[in-house]
Amino acid sequence: MLELVKTGGLVMIPILLLAILAMAIVIERFWSLRRKEVLPPGLGEEVREWARGRQLEPAHIEVLRRNSPLGELLASAIDMRFRPRELIKERVEDVGRHVCHRLERFMNTLGTIASVSPLLGLLGTVFGMIQMFLKILVTGIGDVNQLAGGIGQALVSTAGGLCVAIPALMFHRYFRGVIGGYVIDMEVQAMALVDALDEAGATPVRTPGPKARRGEP
Repeated sequence: MLELVKTGGLVMIPILLLAILAMAIVIERFWSLRRKEVLPPGLGEEVREWARGRQLEPAHIEVLRRNSPLGELLASAIDMRFRPRELIKERVEDVGRHVCHRLERFMNTLGTIASVSPLLGLLGTVFGMIQMFLKILVTGIGDVNQLAGGIGQALVSTAGGLCVAIPALMFHRYFRGVIGGYVIDMEVQAMALVDALDEAGATPVRTPGPKARRGEP
């Protein structure tokens, strides 16, 4: 394995570094995007029971906010429970964008690795071909070993770049799909909580005040 890396030339160094970085990101994302960490089982139903029973104490809300991404989203809806439904939905959408952004952490980096790695492999191929042709200019075409060395560097660097890019792209697409599913599930839970707040009478309906009804300024 070490001999193959040496054969690939200097371009193999950044390719190996990108491979290590991609592996670290994949491990971190698998750990951080566990379903029980993002969408704790039963949390949505538990919060809806709080809303129906009007057990919405500030301490409970703060614990909920720190519980998980879903908890943060539900807490944002509870914070606005005395506002009209439209304002609650706007707040949930705003917080949801921030939560989604955090869930997508390192995704751009992983996508960049998937895009850059084959280009580095191609760069190594170009270097290998240049080295081969320069040696041909000096020694002629009769030395087969020098030709094999240049072609070997070209092939090894290309293979190295693809070996990093293919898994990185696969995991990038996989995590994107997982995050998209989490976002939809969180939206469902948030809207169910808004409905529960309506049932509990926490969200007011805007009605004109006494003076407005009498036509007074």
